Amino acid sequence: MPTPNPTLTSGVTTSSWFSTAAPLPSFEPLRENLSADVVVVGGGIAGLTQAYLLGLEGKKVVLLEDGELASGETGRTTAHLSFALDDRYTTLEELFGQDGARLAADSHRAAVDRIEQIVRKESIACDFSRLPGYLFLPQSGTPKELDEELKAAHRAGLVDVERLPDAGAQGFQTGECLVFPNQGQFHILKYLRGVAEAIQRQGGRIFTRTHVAEVHGGSGARVVTTGGQEVQAQAVVIATNTPFNDRVVMHTKQHPYRTYVIGVRVPKGSVTKALYWDTADPYHYIRLQEVENEDYDLLIVGGEDHKTGQEPDPEEHLRCLEFWVKANFPTAGQVDYRWSGQVMEPVDGLAYAGRNPLDDDNVYIITGDSGHGMTHGTLGPMIITDLILGRENPWAKLYDPGRVTVKFESVKEYVKENINVAAEYTDLLTGGEVKTAEEVAPGTGAVLGRGPLKVAVYKDPQGQVHECSAVCPHLHCIVHWNKLESSWDCPCHGSRFDAYGKLMTGPANSDLAPVE
Repeated sequence: MPTPNPTLTSGVTTSSWFSTAAPLPSFEPLRENLSADVVVVGGGIAGLTQAYLLGLEGKKVVLLEDGELASGETGRTTAHLSFALDDRYTTLEELFGQDGARLAADSHRAAVDRIEQIVRKESIACDFSRLPGYLFLPQSGTPKELDEELKAAHRAGLVDVERLPDAGAQGFQTGECLVFPNQGQFHILKYLRGVAEAIQRQGGRIFTRTHVAEVHGGSGARVVTTGGQEVQAQAVVIATNTPFNDRVVMHTKQHPYRTYVIGVRVPKGSVTKALYWDTADPYHYIRLQEVENEDYDLLIVGGEDHKTGQEPDPEEHLRCLEFWVKANFPTAGQVDYRWSGQVMEPVDGLAYAGRNPLDDDNVYIITGDSGHGMTHGTLGPMIITDLILGRENPWAKLYDPGRVTVKFESVKEYVKENINVAAEYTDLLTGGEVKTAEEVAPGTGAVLGRGPLKVAVYKDPQGQVHECSAVCPHLHCIVHWNKLESSWDCPCHGSRFDAYGKLMTGPANSDLAPVE
């Protein structure tokens, strides 16, 4: 039987979800060779949804997760279920045309509908609710932004979006805004518990603490674990936030960002329950989570994004969030939770779900959440289920990982992001951040130059020094210390490692090397 397991694999901070729900079940590691119709790698919302949808179609599914279910980025979400997309319909229309923007709206709206269907079909008690979402302006915003977005949203088929002088919400003045009706929210861990239980009822098999080292497509499709076990299948789906089985192509088309979240107490009923987002860059995103048997609710507020591995003081971003919340929500009180997460930003604003480029036709990936991990992590499996079953899917071309968007804005973003990556390689030529391990304070880390080597030095709270190579095994960038999450983060493609060099997040697929 599964046993509760609180293990997190994406940093040392803890999101509010893990304190407001029973732990998700833990499963045994894979210890034998197996065969299946489809093997799914990744135990977040995308992987579990993929296994569930294929199980509904009668497919025999094996799911493998490196850590524990939802222990990666899914457990760090704010769990908005929205089709008011971050890159705005004005931008999506420029990049993909009116038809593409309409398909984007349809797909995210269908993803929220599918989540609601799953909740009802499987009787999952996960605090799911429908509610309005409000897009409002920051102090530097202009009314023209709302005018243009309203027209673009209507052209995308969202004809019930309206412009308001104010949301009329209790406890928060939005000012001029657009209202997007019928958005949603839920408790992600409660939802995934129900999905995991449904997969087991279907006959699907889940294995945690099982690291996949190799992925092979074609007629002999299989995955191989670090323990040497194999799962043979007719198709392989990699649903690991960013694909570790693609070394270069996808990592030039999307880029990693850290985002920050705080959970703040507000008196129960003092803030209207809704979703809220502003048009700032980086933008703020806000929702309420009800807390049972208490006289307060949690106001969950995120934002302050920046490129992964390129910020020396991540705590400052949390302080900025706290300042913003205190300035905008008069009833805001004690801050109970502070955490960060990682989002993959495609150069053209839409996720990737489909066949892995330059790979066999039966190897699929889901990646590029662009801040909409809950809906991307649902519509991606919907697309791939149809592809595996040989059915037409209206969104498959739009989300095709092999697509090339040649519009000016997309090309400009592609060039800018990849120049940023190239600049990070100059760290290979520097002398490091410190000259000796003695300069590293207890409980922190720094990169030390030792001749031609770059060494990631972590000094634990007891003063013991731990060393490993500072060279990311993916494409050989130099990692940077993240003092909020006590991790080594790659500033090029977002691989992350714990303080001792153990892999937490791809695209790297191995630990930082020991120092010879």
